[in-house]
Amino acid sequence: MDDNERTERFDHLFAEPVRETLGESTYGEWRSISAPDAAPLGVGFPYPESFPNDDLVDAADAVFDEEGDTALQYGGSDYGDQLVEAIAERARERGIDCDDDQVLLTNGGTNAVDAICRTFLDPGDTLFVEAPTFMGVLKLFGNFGVEVEGFPVDEDGLDVDAVARELEARREDGRELPTVFYTIPTFQNPTGTTLSLDRRERLLDLAAEYDFVVLEDDAYGDLRYEGDDVPTLAELDEDGRVVHVGTFSKTIAPGVRTGWVIAHPEIHAQVRRMNAGGTNTFTRGVLGRYCTDGAFEENLAELREAYAERLDHTLRCLDEHMPPEVEWTEPEGGFFVWVEFPEGADTDELLADAAEEGVVYLPGSMFFPDDSGENGLRLSFSFASLDEIDSGIEALARVASSATAEH
Repeated sequence: MDDNERTERFDHLFAEPVRETLGESTYGEWRSISAPDAAPLGVGFPYPESFPNDDLVDAADAVFDEEGDTALQYGGSDYGDQLVEAIAERARERGIDCDDDQVLLTNGGTNAVDAICRTFLDPGDTLFVEAPTFMGVLKLFGNFGVEVEGFPVDEDGLDVDAVARELEARREDGRELPTVFYTIPTFQNPTGTTLSLDRRERLLDLAAEYDFVVLEDDAYGDLRYEGDDVPTLAELDEDGRVVHVGTFSKTIAPGVRTGWVIAHPEIHAQVRRMNAGGTNTFTRGVLGRYCTDGAFEENLAELREAYAERLDHTLRCLDEHMPPEVEWTEPEGGFFVWVEFPEGADTDELLADAAEEGVVYLPGSMFFPDDSGENGLRLSFSFASLDEIDSGIEALARVASSATAEH
């Protein structure tokens, strides 16, 4: 058997979504985009010093000391139940009307999105997203054999008027209406923009009129560094159509792999049923102790200060070094800044030059369902040091100057 026969012998057995995406990159491959000695402005990782190692060790010790007989069992411990209560209480403090039993713990935010997709999507369904949007969910949506349509984002977030026009056109033409609208309304990944209040209200009106569910990914909602909070879609929801997703990956550590879904009881019951396997019960207990002894809020305040410094530094560097033809967003929170070169530039092609100059980023085409956005790129300020942000943006400016001179 030659290599070609060996690699293709199972193709006919794979599910249709697998067959249709054979040869494409897998989820998470963007994390490996790096180069020796290049500033790491591509990955949206928290910086390592942000991890509350000592507090988590103390929490683990307490769980073993107080609940050693149950902490490692299938059912978990009382501290695990307290984590659900803590998440629900924080949601209520933010204005989300929910009971404890409307919170479903998941193995991170992406697992939460996957469970919701399993609950609502059939092959051939239509799903609406922002364009650009988080590249990870674009890979995930491909697993469900759905049509994904993207809508533009400006400084006020999603262009809801464009959504309204498309919905009206689809209804008039008898075309498929969306089942789900996936959105990151607060400090969006990758643009960092925040959806304005009037647009949030309009989106919910459209969801009711055209009968679709809004999947609100709130991964960065706790990471505001300036400006006023905007109510979450879940807070504004009066119809039970918003399914709210959160995660501790940005505010504690990605390795704890713990997220959650907050949803209307009828939706919660079905998402819970479809989310086979549950969560790591020991981790739930440790986080339950950590989130109820005051350490979480204290560390969150320190995180906001540290990320605010990184964001301010990034924006100053861009302003100082970038040629005038280049534009970028100015977020008030989150992890990311979106940069656009002039039309005609291709950030995929420029990535190798950038790495040689001393910086890596994620090319814009990764964030669009149709591989457009060639002239855009995502910078992450969350992981790199201030010195790396300095050197990285100086390197990117050299690449941008060369690219703009050619167009």
